[in-house]
Amino acid sequence: MVIGIPKERKVQEYRVALTPQAVGVLVQHGHKVLVEKSAGLGSGITDQEFKNAGARIARNEKELFKKSKLIVKVKEPIAEEYSLIKENHIIFSYLHIAADKKLVQALKKSKCRAIAFETVELPDGSLPLLAPMSRIAGRLSVQVGVHFLQKSKGGKGVLLSGAAGVRNGKVTVIGGGTVGYNAVLSALGLGADVTVIDIKQGVLEYYYDRFEGKVRTLPSYPEVIEKELKDSDLVVGAVLVTGAKAPKVITKKMISNMEKGSLFVDVAIDQGGCSETSRPTNHDSPVYKVNDVLHYCVTNMPSLVSKTSTYSLSNVILPYVLQVADGKIDEAPSILKGINIDNGDLLINLN
Repeated sequence: MVIGIPKERKVQEYRVALTPQAVGVLVQHGHKVLVEKSAGLGSGITDQEFKNAGARIARNEKELFKKSKLIVKVKEPIAEEYSLIKENHIIFSYLHIAADKKLVQALKKSKCRAIAFETVELPDGSLPLLAPMSRIAGRLSVQVGVHFLQKSKGGKGVLLSGAAGVRNGKVTVIGGGTVGYNAVLSALGLGADVTVIDIKQGVLEYYYDRFEGKVRTLPSYPEVIEKELKDSDLVVGAVLVTGAKAPKVITKKMISNMEKGSLFVDVAIDQGGCSETSRPTNHDSPVYKVNDVLHYCVTNMPSLVSKTSTYSLSNVILPYVLQVADGKIDEAPSILKGINIDNGDLLINLN
């Protein structure tokens, strides 16, 4: 199969889907790999490195799509790429179609097969291709928080670790999945006072045991969320419903009760966001204010650490790319679950 790896078009998206090492494995299995010119530069990978691994370099994206059957991307196709997608294509990338009706229509119209990394699901319910970027986004959420809580950046001027005679910063994480867990690790490491809110009792018990009571655990009721947000310096939205829109667990009223200069980082923004006040932003203009509360809602956070993210993503998706390229999709139930759109039909519930 001819596999195409395009250069990402999203604003400040520096990742590339596969590394030269992964390309080498695909070539060894008898596949041809096309990489668009300069696709890896944002992650410190040159065209020559891809060529040394056995890939051919496509002059532009149009050539790459024309000559390839399997398109492996990081982020969902943007509007300027829609016309390049044809019926013979298999698109394998993060898609997050629940938050993008125009993308849904474009993929249906093309009659391609669109497989989303984020809905590939193992028998135990885990999401192996979403996990690596969720870990990175969770850790970045606190790193971003440290930056934007600075007074010069519009924040309230709070140090999460606190200081002698001064309270520690308070971090509230809503959602105890992979993103939430990694946000907690980072926040605790900085010395913050951390609370986790989740709808599942089993998750709360895990956090209580894992962190020996050092992390406060609370059930996800509206009145609980409202009270915790009011006292928080940094709130991380880490709510996930596989393949569907994120539930709006935070209301405008809750945001309005937060202290001026507090920060809300919505990692769930790829799936529409978990607050009524959330709207997508990008790295060129990452934050905005609602009732004097900063909102960071960048839809491709891991691009901030593109080299780490590229290698982490490539390592985990390679076995699945091989299965798709080898024509073994029907033998892989986890990949079948990842098919969002096929031959014009929407195959997952977006609500």
